[in-house]
Amino acid sequence: MVARRKNVIISVFSTTPGVGKTLTSINLSAGLAYDGYKVCLLDLDLQFGDVMNYLRLNSDRTIARAQRVFKNFSSTFNIRDFLVRYSYKQLNFYILPAPRLVHDSYQIEVATVMQFVDKYLQDFDFIVLDLNPMFSSLNLAMLDLSTLITYVGTIDFLPALKNFKVGYDALIRFEYEEQKIRLIENRAGSQKVIKSEDVERLLGGTFYHRLPNDFISANKSIEEGVPLMFSSPTSELSKSFLELASRYTNKYTIEPVREIEQQTSKGFFSRTLDALFG
Repeated sequence: MVARRKNVIISVFSTTPGVGKTLTSINLSAGLAYDGYKVCLLDLDLQFGDVMNYLRLNSDRTIARAQRVFKNFSSTFNIRDFLVRYSYKQLNFYILPAPRLVHDSYQIEVATVMQFVDKYLQDFDFIVLDLNPMFSSLNLAMLDLSTLITYVGTIDFLPALKNFKVGYDALIRFEYEEQKIRLIENRAGSQKVIKSEDVERLLGGTFYHRLPNDFISANKSIEEGVPLMFSSPTSELSKSFLELASRYTNKYTIEPVREIEQQTSKGFFSRTLDALFG
């Protein structure tokens, strides 16, 4: 049996905090939306999600509120009632924000988020998932659902490189296909001791894309609360994010998206549930 998916789910994941995961999620979403696709960004860093702060948005709409309504009024539930629209000039995409209270983050159920992503957001061409830096049950479930895993890391010092390799090795052990994993080097060119080629030999994988080191442009984007394409349109970092989005859309354009075939082979989280309760 082969199930057809009508959209592309891109998880943005890292095993190290502070490597630019949210910066990547927002600017990848902006690049996809700029190319004319319908995009929804889910902030699934439930305790410390920063998407709304980055974009200077404020709303009572959150994934926690969506879950409460879904559980109590499933027959009339509409996920769009809880999405926040981000608009700037000609750019538009939607966000499902993280909970505003830490207490609410502990109430989020994996099964509910799976339904949101797999069923209620199907009219979006691209769903981007900003995950937290750990192998939690929620993250594993989202990685299972993902069409692509955008695995972000920096290699400018040894502890970061260690975490990057440990996380990548774990993804391979969990039997995620290597072709599904996109290794993204952030702050490329910032280090002088460790070479990217040496890291690739160590990992046994090749970097899919390298984002140049540009603290000034990244900081300006955060300070202004707008994607890099507007805060620093001529910067190499902005161009690199647009190139990354273009690389994804060139492979997964609207029509091919509707023809993507997802094999029924299950990911780590699904296999674990089957073993426990199957």
